[in-house]
Amino acid sequence: MTQSSTSTIEKEKIIDKLQEPGMYKVLFINDDVTPMNFVVEVLITIFKHSQAKAEKITQEIHNSGSGIAGIYVYEIAEQKGVEATVLSRENGYPLNIKVEPV
Repeated sequence: MTQSSTSTIEKEKIIDKLQEPGMYKVLFINDDVTPMNFVVEVLITIFKHSQAKAEKITQEIHNSGSGIAGIYVYEIAEQKGVEATVLSRENGYPLNIKVEPV
């Protein structure tokens, strides 16, 4: 007698879900040393805001203690935060910048 073997083939359903990269905000924290015109300049040169938008963000930073310079994917947010910090330190200002998830 021969014994036949049966094998069951199970198919796994694999679903790959692509997720959008998480977004991060670059926050400027108010201090009593960094001049407002320097903050405006950083917002224009590094974050590519218009003069009017940069002034509005600077007023928000001044009035509420912090303001969002921009919202980006992590790598870009981190790079812009580093660039702004380096520029600030090169000019002798203690501008504090944080990168946080949205």
